[in-house]
Amino acid sequence: MRWPDNLDEIMTDLTIWELHRGDSPLVATAIHDGHAVRPEVATLMKLSEPERLREEDPFTRRWATVADTRLIGLHSRFEVDLNRPRDKAVYIVPEDAWGLHVWHEKPPESIVERSLQQYDAFYAAAQQLFTALEQKFGRFVVFDLHSYNHRREGPDGPLANPEENPEVNIGTGSVNHDRWGHIVDRFMADLRAFDYLGGHLDVRENVKFQGGNFARWTHANFPQSACVLAIEFKKFFMDEWTGEPDPTHLEAIEQALASTVPGVLEALQVNK
Repeated sequence: MRWPDNLDEIMTDLTIWELHRGDSPLVATAIHDGHAVRPEVATLMKLSEPERLREEDPFTRRWATVADTRLIGLHSRFEVDLNRPRDKAVYIVPEDAWGLHVWHEKPPESIVERSLQQYDAFYAAAQQLFTALEQKFGRFVVFDLHSYNHRREGPDGPLANPEENPEVNIGTGSVNHDRWGHIVDRFMADLRAFDYLGGHLDVRENVKFQGGNFARWTHANFPQSACVLAIEFKKFFMDEWTGEPDPTHLEAIEQALASTVPGVLEALQVNK
């Protein structure tokens, strides 16, 4: 497919994300995978790197390889959160960030504005990317990959109630189910059916999260062509306090996601 020339211009100026271009109506995003921060931001940031990492989504970049077209975040959500509305994209007070004190002192408006320029550039690039996919394929699906903590009371603290914290939460709060429900159902059925290390994943819809701003924005701007599945994996695949992953689970999750791709692409061809 032909990609718009101005997408390269957007990507050149600001590099808090990277784009891998494929030729398929499936896109995978890992917009919270990034850990880097600009030097001017780092000097003001009170959080340590391990504290930042605990709330980021490491390893989602790896899982995004199930799609040929990928948008990957390179910078930390503590610099600018690409999955929140613009007016909440830079965390200022602890209430914005799970009670964490992000800054030694409130960042000046000039730094916040530069972060928001990055935010705007990312969404401009997403607009160009999705417009190209719409023109090429008519409709497309986005695997919006995330992860979430379930041991917030410390490394030796209790696990969060599994009834309220599924291993995989599919956020579809902004999905038009009349138009895209068959894709949601097929994805969830195939993910549940996958032989996951001799068992099956607990996959449920809208239990913990309903999807963030990126999904809402995409559905608002591409209502007839885009189906975004906000896929949140509970961090059972890693120690969320040390950041150490379990390689067996990382590989199994990647295989589980890959197993859903043929069915999703088949369902995408069904007219609704």
